[in-house]
Amino acid sequence: MSHKTLLRTGPLLQGGVSPYGPLRLPGEHGLVLPSGFHGRQVARSGHKVAELTWHSAPDGGACFPDGGGWIYVSNSELPLLGGASALRFRADGSVADAYRILSGTDLNCAGGATPWHTWLSCELGHRGRVFECDPYGARAARPRLAMGRFKHEAAACDPERRVVYMTEDEPDGCFYRFRPGDWGDLTEGTLEVLCASGRWRAVPSPAALRQEARHQVEDARHFDGGDGCHYAGGVCYFTTKGDAGLWAYDAQTSTLDRLCSGVRAITAAPSGDLYVARETTQIDVIAPDREVTPFLRLEGHDGAELTGLAFSPDGDRLYFSARRGRTEGHTFEVAGPFRA
Repeated sequence: MSHKTLLRTGPLLQGGVSPYGPLRLPGEHGLVLPSGFHGRQVARSGHKVAELTWHSAPDGGACFPDGGGWIYVSNSELPLLGGASALRFRADGSVADAYRILSGTDLNCAGGATPWHTWLSCELGHRGRVFECDPYGARAARPRLAMGRFKHEAAACDPERRVVYMTEDEPDGCFYRFRPGDWGDLTEGTLEVLCASGRWRAVPSPAALRQEARHQVEDARHFDGGDGCHYAGGVCYFTTKGDAGLWAYDAQTSTLDRLCSGVRAITAAPSGDLYVARETTQIDVIAPDREVTPFLRLEGHDGAELTGLAFSPDGDRLYFSARRGRTEGHTFEVAGPFRA
């Protein structure tokens, strides 16, 4: 978890000087980075990586510790053949293995990592499910039906309040949280929805057999297409597709702020800096003092969406994918002197 937090009040400050300096000329694969950083492509849709054919439509992702190395997990937003795959890295950064951790599911868009080192892969289809997956590949994935049946987009765990926040990709989607009966076990619990009053109310029927979950609570607050979601330092950040908004739900004060527009995906570094993927092929950094500056740009991938932003456990490498439609996808790693 980040050890610094974005200042809780005040506007975002655009156009300052990046903590990493100006962007250089494009390098390999079109990556435009600050001095001292270097990038590489670690996987490409339809191509082999460590004997695994990397999936199409790479979307949400997360990293997990693995001894001296680490694992990067990536969802596949394909209908019926979605699921998720994992890349295992050695301590020197070389790829040791690649394997599937979830197969035969539908439109696995985003998701979220848990504090107990599992991956929550979310289905985007009608009455979609949340699957809890083992990034290490030792245990079979399991559906967590108590977390509701709706167009799940992303999930973010709040270990302080012991809840999991979730977004819903509908034009009138809601912002949910799941309270498990036992933290660390997501098989049972209470699904709640954020209401216009700022309070949370239980969804009467999470299975949504007769009525959509978002329509079951009269004063539920609605958002234009819930998208990415990330929790850091007492705040759950999430984005909305319809207006490309970046929102911040302060769990300590139960307040909600719309920070800016033009954002699709988000993650946080151990420094407390937020890294946000724009609607263009650019990633910006938002410092704890709320200053927004460019971090990288990807050239030669016009029309691509940047997805799956995630830092390695030590915070030295940033992973993300550039996907165009449901066929072309490139997964990248950027390494360098990220702020501690």
